[in-house]
Parts: sequence; C-alpha cells; structure tokens
Amino acid sequence: MARMDGVVKPKTKRSKRFLQNREAKLVENAKTAMILKGGNTSETVTHALKDVYALKKPNAVLYKKKNIMRPFEDPTSLEFFSKKSDCSLFLFGSHNKKRPNNLIFGRMFDSHVLDMFELGVDRFSSLKDIKSTKCAEGTKPMLLFAGELFHTDTEYTRLRSVLTDFFRGPTVSAVRLAGLEHVLHFTAQDGKIYMRSYRVKLKKSGCRTPRVELEEIGPAFDFVLRRTHLASDDLYKTAHRQPRGLKAKKKKNISHDTFGTKYGRLHMQKQNLDKLQTRKMKGLRKRKGGVKSGQTPPKKVINTQ
Repeated sequence: MARMDGVVKPKTKRSKRFLQNREAKLVENAKTAMILKGGNTSETVTHALKDVYALKKPNAVLYKKKNIMRPFEDPTSLEFFSKKSDCSLFLFGSHNKKRPNNLIFGRMFDSHVLDMFELGVDRFSSLKDIKSTKCAEGTKPMLLFAGELFHTDTEYTRLRSVLTDFFRGPTVSAVRLAGLEHVLHFTAQDGKIYMRSYRVKLKKSGCRTPRVELEEIGPAFDFVLRRTHLASDDLYKTAHRQPRGLKAKKKKNISHDTFGTKYGRLHMQKQNLDKLQTRKMKGLRKRKGGVKSGQTPPKKVINTQ
C-alpha cells in the first residue's frame, strides 16, 4: 500500500479488500475481542484468559506475549492494539500484590476506550476442572442476569451492557431450538458477581415440549468489582447513535392490535354514484322511448276537460 498526502492507497486487490473490511458500514461486522495479559500474571489469570478465549472463538484474538501496560493510568497501548487488530472489545489480565488475579473487561468506540471494569477473581474453576461434555465452538450463548443491582445501580447496569457486548456473539436472523444449548448466567449478590456456564439438555417429557435440564460445563468465576471507568453521558449517547439508513421509516395509517393483527386505513374521495358504472345486463338496456326492456310502458292519460 502506498501512502500519499496522508491517504493510504492500496496497490493490490488483497490490500483493497483489507481496507474495505476496515471502513465504516451501515451494518458493522461482528464485534471481535482481543485478550491480553500484563507484565506479571498468575496461573489463575492465565487459565482464565484461555477459557474466556475458548468461549469467544472465533470472534477473538489471543495475544500470548506479555504486555506491560496499565489501562486505567494510560490506555494508549490498548488503543494501539485495538486499531491494529480491529477489535472493539478487550480483556486484560494482570496480577500483583495490591490487586491479585485481576481481569479488566472493556470496550472501545472509534479506537478509544469507552468503558472499563476491573474485576478481581475470588474463585475460579476452569473448563478442565469440570468434567462434562462441552458446547461446540462458536455456539451463540443465551445470557441471563439476576440481581437487583443490574437494574438499579448505574455501574452494574453499565457492566451488564459490557458483558452483553462481550459474550453475545454474532447477530443472527433466526435461531433453531437445537442451537440453544449454551447458557451464561450472571448473578449480582452481596457485593459479588457470580458467572456460571451451563449446557442445555433437552430430554423426553412425554409431550411435545421437551424437559430442560442444565449441566455446568465451566468456566465458573466469583468476581469482586474493584475499579470502573465510565464514559461521559454525551460520549455514551454518541456511541449509541444509529445511522439514518438503519432507522425504520414510519408507515402512516397502519396499526396493530394486542394480538398482532395488522390494520390499514384508506382515505378516499367522495364518489359520485350517478356516474357509477354497474354490470351490463340485457334487462336493463334502455329502448328508444327511454323505457327499459322488461317494463310495461306507462299508459297515456287523456284529459277530457
């Protein structure tokens, strides 16, 4: 690719496709997450990053080398990696004496940090620790959030939004029943956040609707919320702005009832029924005298006076 006057011009078809994939679109690509580890990490953090990467595949990039950075003090390095790998989500793992077993979930907007949440790992069970059949790679999970804090507290509400963006997977138009086999459950209670992963089993129930059972497959986390970095209201509103091409156009004179029945209203001009053309019939034809066929002509009345 050649650089002229600050504009990158592709020389090959491959570089042209690369730049077209990076440019803005009405419907953006599936959000990709980059997973990094800091300069000092523990065994718990390393296994946790690998397990989250297994949940996110194929929409994830795992950096195996250590990266010395402090996202809350200076997010420049994170923004550089985000622009390089075209990732709008990130997970950073670190470990030190002050903040042991530390995981930072966050998301980007225009290659700049939007929201960040620092979660401490109190307890962790990896995929290998729980012996059970796992879900297939790339399975779109169902997300469940339990606890009042996710609806009342501002930080927890924004954390729910970040976790939804991180684990939701690609947007699909339809889902088959057999594809609903992975559940991620988040519970906020007593100052902790519990994350559990389950596999859905559909068993015979003797009727048309199957009996549903949940089997824990891992990983399992017990988090403690430590530090947060929230975007301002103006920036958050700008990040949620939709282009005009995606906004649904309002259709006039169309309404729906509670059962989903669609009703339309037509506005017509007043019709002149005198000029209305009806069906032509032989019995309604007019004779020369102005009398329709099938009718007796009126009798003549002679005035004798």
